[in-house]
Amino acid sequence: MSELATLARPYAVAVFKRAKETDSAKTWSTNLAFLAAVLTDKSISGVIDDPKIGKSKLSTLLLDICEGQLDQEGSNFLKLLIENNRLSLIAAIAEIFETYKAEDEGSIDIDVTTAFAFTKEAKQSFNATLEKVFGKKINMKIAVDSSLIGGVLVRAGDQVIDGSVRGQLQQLAQRL
Repeated sequence: MSELATLARPYAVAVFKRAKETDSAKTWSTNLAFLAAVLTDKSISGVIDDPKIGKSKLSTLLLDICEGQLDQEGSNFLKLLIENNRLSLIAAIAEIFETYKAEDEGSIDIDVTTAFAFTKEAKQSFNATLEKVFGKKINMKIAVDSSLIGGVLVRAGDQVIDGSVRGQLQQLAQRL
């Protein structure tokens, strides 16, 4: 995955810069999400991986599929990815772009795994606490995993805060 991110990052940075220049982050977000959905479809990925299909045929096919869904810049970006044999990076490009976009908008995506479902009040309180900790608006996705025994596990990008009982037991076992 890190290799994909390394290859995808320059494309995501370029798209993000272009989106900032043209004030079109929402359009780019839609374009990239659509491309990722199309290119991860099994029937399409089979065609993409077929060495018998040339770049021009592939370009024509994908542009026909995406007709009406992509703006001109999105179509040009698709052609660039085809020309550089980088279609496999589109999901990573979209993910990195969304991270840059959220950061620019002053928000952060956080995955919270908890041993028990939050009550509405507990969710609001935890959200407020995380906003203070990170100093940004929080977009929180919550998952329940009873194997944590108790507590929460918070993932914000590459930062992890493990406040779970399972994590504390693992740390204790390592120290012993």
